[in-house]
Amino acid sequence: MLSSIRRRIFRSKPDPPASDARVPGASAPETPSDPPPRRAKTYFYSGIKILHSSQDDKIDIVFIHGLNGDCEKTWTAKTEIQPWPKVFLPSEVPDCRVLTYGYDAGLVDSSKNRVSDHAHTLLTSLASQRQSDDTAERPIIFVCHSLGGLVCQDALVTAKQRPEPHLQSIFHQTRGIIFLGTPHHGSSLAKWGEMLSRSVGMMKQTNTEIVQLLTRDSEVLARIQDCFHTLIMTRNKEQTNEIDITCFYEELPMKKIGVVVPKHSATLPGYISIGIHSDHAQMTKFGSRTEPGFVAICGELKRWVKKIEKQGQAESKKHHTEQVDEATPHYLIPYTSNPDFVGRSDVIESLKDQLGHSEPAARNKAHLRASLCGLGGVGKTQVALAYAYWLQEAQPDISVFWVHANSAERFAHSYANIARECEIPGYDESSGVDCLSVVKDWLESKASRKWLMIIDNADDMQLFFPSGAGEKLGDYIPDCANGTILFTTRNLQVGSRLTKGKRPIEVNRMDEDEALQLLIRGLQGIDEDPKDLLRLSSRLEFLPLALVQASAFIQENTITVDKYLELLEESEKGLVDLLSEDFEAVGRDSATPRAVTETWILSFRQIERQYPFAAELLSLMSLFDRQSIPMDFLEFYSEEKKGESSSALQLVKALGVLKAFSFVIAEKRGDHNMHRLVQLVTRAWLNRNGTKEEFTRWTLLAVSDAYPYGHFEDIPTCSAYLAHAYAVLNSDDIDSQTEKKSTDLETEDKLVKASLRHRVGGFFLFQGRYDEAERLQREAIRTREELLGAEHPETLTVISDLASTLWRQDRLEEAEELETRVMEAWKKAEGEEHPKALDAMSNLARTISDLGRSEEAEELETRVFQTRKRVLGEEHPDTLISMNNLAVTIRDQGRLDEAAQLQRDVMEIRKRVLGEEHPDTLTSLGNLAVTLFEQGDLGEAEELQVRVMEVRKRILGEDHPSTLLSMQNLAETWKLQGELCDPSMSIRLEVLCDAIALLVDCVRLRRQVLGEDHPDTQESCACLEECRALLNDEAIQQNSEVEVQFT
Repeated sequence: MLSSIRRRIFRSKPDPPASDARVPGASAPETPSDPPPRRAKTYFYSGIKILHSSQDDKIDIVFIHGLNGDCEKTWTAKTEIQPWPKVFLPSEVPDCRVLTYGYDAGLVDSSKNRVSDHAHTLLTSLASQRQSDDTAERPIIFVCHSLGGLVCQDALVTAKQRPEPHLQSIFHQTRGIIFLGTPHHGSSLAKWGEMLSRSVGMMKQTNTEIVQLLTRDSEVLARIQDCFHTLIMTRNKEQTNEIDITCFYEELPMKKIGVVVPKHSATLPGYISIGIHSDHAQMTKFGSRTEPGFVAICGELKRWVKKIEKQGQAESKKHHTEQVDEATPHYLIPYTSNPDFVGRSDVIESLKDQLGHSEPAARNKAHLRASLCGLGGVGKTQVALAYAYWLQEAQPDISVFWVHANSAERFAHSYANIARECEIPGYDESSGVDCLSVVKDWLESKASRKWLMIIDNADDMQLFFPSGAGEKLGDYIPDCANGTILFTTRNLQVGSRLTKGKRPIEVNRMDEDEALQLLIRGLQGIDEDPKDLLRLSSRLEFLPLALVQASAFIQENTITVDKYLELLEESEKGLVDLLSEDFEAVGRDSATPRAVTETWILSFRQIERQYPFAAELLSLMSLFDRQSIPMDFLEFYSEEKKGESSSALQLVKALGVLKAFSFVIAEKRGDHNMHRLVQLVTRAWLNRNGTKEEFTRWTLLAVSDAYPYGHFEDIPTCSAYLAHAYAVLNSDDIDSQTEKKSTDLETEDKLVKASLRHRVGGFFLFQGRYDEAERLQREAIRTREELLGAEHPETLTVISDLASTLWRQDRLEEAEELETRVMEAWKKAEGEEHPKALDAMSNLARTISDLGRSEEAEELETRVFQTRKRVLGEEHPDTLISMNNLAVTIRDQGRLDEAAQLQRDVMEIRKRVLGEEHPDTLTSLGNLAVTLFEQGDLGEAEELQVRVMEVRKRILGEDHPSTLLSMQNLAETWKLQGELCDPSMSIRLEVLCDAIALLVDCVRLRRQVLGEDHPDTQESCACLEECRALLNDEAIQQNSEVEVQFT
């Protein structure tokens, strides 16, 4: 029986190694000090080498290796003889010439060439090769590994700056760059290279120029990145053909080195980033066409080749066909391109697919309408703006029109701008002709050719789909095959209706990398610790508008990020004030608020006008804890406030509006969450409106109505609602209202708060959090004594609970005083046989017994038991409590057989009535086990104690006081078993080891839960020391073959 739960702790000593033994004091054998063998000098192929070519080639793909690389070996897998760009690539991406550039990029025994030297050699070699075979007009795609990416960037910067046309053509013909593990912001190889340089010493030379370049604070690296970024931005504005960029990063570390180029260094903000499941050295080596890294690289190359071919066709058509005025595309975009735009590549790709702009064939399968939906300030307009400029570059024959939808007037004004810009026939600004119909008709005609319309800030359902008979702007949105429409909206319901049921594309908060890059760009070179930037991002919940607003404030006021964080954390009001600061930003409409606070309040007002009940729910929810707001609270408010007119459908629709605006988020089980910033701004809005006190009172009433007392069955609900109870109990608004209320209302609120404190205190009592329970119970008593009187039933109830809390803390004299007071008050008010009087008498008897006055306690318990048995019946729960308490009192007097029989009777009834795992049943089992222990029946006592402990661990938790009591009792049983065993028996050691292990856990948990000075904690400590003393007994030590250690 014992062995099934025993654990043995062995510690074996390892045998010494057979071959490496040393005699103490002996010296190691000498070895010949031969010089290390010389390493053969490595030779690099330098210049351009053609791996594949054919007569049909139209594009050059140039591969550039990295540090310590080779123009062919870098691209060759261990299982292959030849590089994959030569063997696999031509069949996957046909009609492309494949070239590779070789240069000496070693760290040891290398040349002293700098990156600029390698870049210049690349530029001149490639230009000469293309001049010699008359291919100088071909588009170029570079594929660069590691340091090769920096060489490529520097070469393009040089090409742009050189006056020679054949060198400039390299820049002008470049259409795409794939970076494979390129350290744009430095690499860990810098430290590795420095160590290598020091280790080779005077024997070999190292290229310190390249080592220094790879450090994060390298001025050369910063120059290359700044010049390249400026180059790309200028190129994309000046030329039709932009340079596409995709960054691949390593996902695995190299042995003994780790990740060479981390993701944040290998990627560029605003461009596609893709991981390759390999380390830095192996990410360029593919042994088959099916490897995911090869497939991903080929996918990018195929996409770019198609795009280049399409652009070539468009340019050819442009040169050979006369263009009429009607076919000239129009670009009515009110904002410049945002150079600080980062990330969102997944959203933009979804737009391409949904609107049919990814490739020509996709247009036939497109939905023609798409909507971007998300919380105000999440960056929907910025995504739309980036998409507009991407489309202008990718498909320049498509017109782009921007329409403001904040109001009917701005919508009409935008349509008038389209009519003027496109010189639409039939439109005369002075004639008063309805421009909405004219523009719609023209856009639906063939004369308008292909177009994209962006309708920004389409948030107002009543504007597009009014409930009455008014004019609907939705009727003037064109619907035809030659045009596509992109909506941005904060209201998911509007977005869904405008796209005719197509689910909107949700724009969510940024991830850590995107937020970090946005802050770095916004702070424009200010050197800040990335950890501080991530703390700021987290504090502002990765909301782009809040991050841009923070960057502007930091810049304008010349403060550090750390100082801004201090301002945020001073108070809720300080945070809201910072979010209310106005600022300037690219792509923000001058007619709408820029600050986060005003952006959301604009939506709050719209909801208040159109959906008043939804605005009330938002106000109410902002004053609970922001996570897991239960439906019980909202249903209470709905029923109490709306009365019979309320319905479940109204509640569902109101919550639907809040979810559509992304102000609340639904959980699977029906609860709702709020963003922290939304919660704080909503509270600020309530303060502005003067309604915060009203809704604070409703939150108190809702929580108090739903919060149960801490009974066993209600523990999950108590735990789930606890954070909300804290939120309303700690609110200052309830107390600050007292001077403004009538006396009756003030009294009601104080009593409601006292009731909630009482019930939360009961939950804490059940959990064993006695200090917190006592504090809440005393606060409730003060309020009830003041308003109801010292002998009011509700006052007496909480006094009785406080006495139980004190009894649990072993403060028996205080408990006796309170219980006597409660008993006398109930006797006086209701008579001695009233259930409340009997409860008080029973509690008092238990306390008196613990104080050592067992005969007095037995007299009280017997009186209570006989009365309850006569009045309530033998199996009533209260009668069983009396039987159990009487049995304990009798046991304390030494009448063990009588006590055991009474306890067995109680146990059997409770098993049958309540179930075997009910706390009261477990209490009976535990009490019977104690009696059996005192009778000397250790076997049955142990069996019961193990069962009680395991069930309590599972149901109540390991650190519950009742569970800890079970652990203590079981350990004492094992201790006594060990004492009674013959010292020569090994079972004695096992039993004592188990007892010590259990007591170590018990002491640790009791210290955490009850405190070091609690009598129960001291009891466990004393028992542990006794067990350890027994274990250290000399007789056991002599017979032990096991070394045991406890901490």
